[in-house]
Amino acid sequence: MRIRTVLGDIAPGDLGVCDAHDHLFIRSPRLPGEELDDPAAAAAQLRAFARLGGGAVAQWTPHGMGRRIDDLADVSRATGVHVIAATGLHHAAHYDADLLERLQPDTLFADELTRGRAGMIKVATAFHGLDAHARRVMTAAAAASNATGAPIGVHLEQGTSALDVLDLLCGALGVPPDRVILGHLNRSPDSWVHRRAAESGAYLAFDGPSRTHHATDWHLFASLAALAEAATPTGSCSEATRRRRAHARNWASPTYCAPCARASNGNWAARRRRPSSPRTRPERSPPPGPKACFEGASATRTNA
Repeated sequence: MRIRTVLGDIAPGDLGVCDAHDHLFIRSPRLPGEELDDPAAAAAQLRAFARLGGGAVAQWTPHGMGRRIDDLADVSRATGVHVIAATGLHHAAHYDADLLERLQPDTLFADELTRGRAGMIKVATAFHGLDAHARRVMTAAAAASNATGAPIGVHLEQGTSALDVLDLLCGALGVPPDRVILGHLNRSPDSWVHRRAAESGAYLAFDGPSRTHHATDWHLFASLAALAEAATPTGSCSEATRRRRAHARNWASPTYCAPCARASNGNWAARRRRPSSPRTRPERSPPPGPKACFEGASATRTNA
């Protein structure tokens, strides 16, 4: 198995400690004032990550959202940090309607994975469901993944719809579960859903915004502990990413970097922040069943 980075294919063992989900460059009409478009700042972030032992970053910014493939290659070359770029599409609201109508995701994703420099596919759910756009994009992503072996990173809106995604991608469309990474699960701290998702064989990403989410952050350690208690360690990934410039400047602040689960295409890593409150609450008991997946620490990250 090889991993496609923006500078070429590498062996999984060459990744080193990996930030499993980040955004070095991103732009959207839905996020005015939150653009990341400065190559010098991106290079500085990668150097800070490298000083902490980081070896690779998976950038989940998809097609049409300012991912700047050439600049990704330049900063990777300048810093020695591997960068994995994404093809795919985010929510329809991030794009011009005419552009979406013209795009052919089936062709686009396959092209960027085989003739371009993308190494993964980014898709996104709606809130508590899969709208027509999400189903169209996920159908194309499944075809591209089945043809190339590329993993699919899923933005779960507010952490919801994980089981719907698995039903569609792995049930109806035949994607092997170990090629699916379910992102932002910490935003919906439902331990029953987490365990069901883990039992499927997919990878669980407990990743959230750089800024504190008081409503859900305090559930993070309890959610991870519930998985750990229910499972033999095999595969949950947690990470931190940055989008706002102010937060990006603090990327080198003291945080914990640890090896995380292998995420379908290699060894990934995690950065950790404490939740904003020590409060805890009883969790729903998960049903009996096969082994769940867990390995990792904790997380934080963005709406992307």
